[in-house]
Amino acid sequence: MGVTPEVLARYYPRLYHMAELGSWEAIRLHGLLGTEALLTLFEVPTEQRELILTRKRAESITIEHRVHGRAVVRDQKPLIQSKLAGSLVGCSFQDWLRMLNSRVFFWLTKERLQTLMCAREYCARPHLVLVLDTLRLATKFSDIITLAPMNTGNTQPFAHPRSLSTFSSMAEYPFQERLHRGPYYTVVELAVEGGVLNIMNYVREASVMQCSRCEKSSTQFIRTIERVFP
Repeated sequence: MGVTPEVLARYYPRLYHMAELGSWEAIRLHGLLGTEALLTLFEVPTEQRELILTRKRAESITIEHRVHGRAVVRDQKPLIQSKLAGSLVGCSFQDWLRMLNSRVFFWLTKERLQTLMCAREYCARPHLVLVLDTLRLATKFSDIITLAPMNTGNTQPFAHPRSLSTFSSMAEYPFQERLHRGPYYTVVELAVEGGVLNIMNYVREASVMQCSRCEKSSTQFIRTIERVFP
């Protein structure tokens, strides 16, 4: 039971995060923040904050601050409320959204990054993609990292049952028990509570990328449009 940073990095040497185009300078300055932490940084009024944290975001939301400028809270289009509500065990829809909004999420394989970038909702436009060093990040944040065996923010084509215990600490995650499924299924998501400050300590690459085409009848891949870092 459990997985160490060293073993996790052996199977997954890189972590991948898809961010809003144009957000690199803010991420470099403030870190890669979860939605709740970002709202706190931008001093978003309580009423607006609660709406963002407890309702599905059908579209991305732009927030502004007199000092920090502008930031975008990304949409949650893959999440279908009716499907998700019926799949939850022991928590409410609002509880689940608060949990998602309290973390920053990473894919552990480039294949899953491609699946998201080539999804119908996102394939037609470019995104900022961060590639992080797994060993460095997992070593630093092991006490606030959670791992999940599923895409917790997705309900397509159907919603698997899920609860707050779907997320496990690194020390409690059934890593060895799931290894026979192959790396693609052993760990699906890695999340960091609050976010990753001092992000430059962990970023290996930052690029503007886009899915090659939206038509799934043809071979899809993600292409680099511009290298932002290094």
